[in-house]
Amino acid sequence: MPILRADQSACQGYANCVAGASDVYDIDDDGVVVLLKERVPEEERQRVEEAARSCPVSALTVEGE
Repeated sequence: MPILRADQSACQGYANCVAGASDVYDIDDDGVVVLLKERVPEEERQRVEEAARSCPVSALTVEGE
C-alpha cells in the first residue's frame, strides 16, 4: 500500500490537495495540511498522487509500492 507523507512546515494552506482528494487530505484551523489516512489502497494511488502533485509547494508525497 502506498504511504502518504506531508511536510507540514512547507504547507501554505492552498488546499489544492483537498479539492482533489478530500477523503485523504484536509486543512486544519491553522491552515496546515492534515493526513486523514497514512496509507491508501493501490487502486486509489493515481487520484491521490494527482492531488499531491497539485500542491504548489510540493509538501505532499506518495511513497512505496
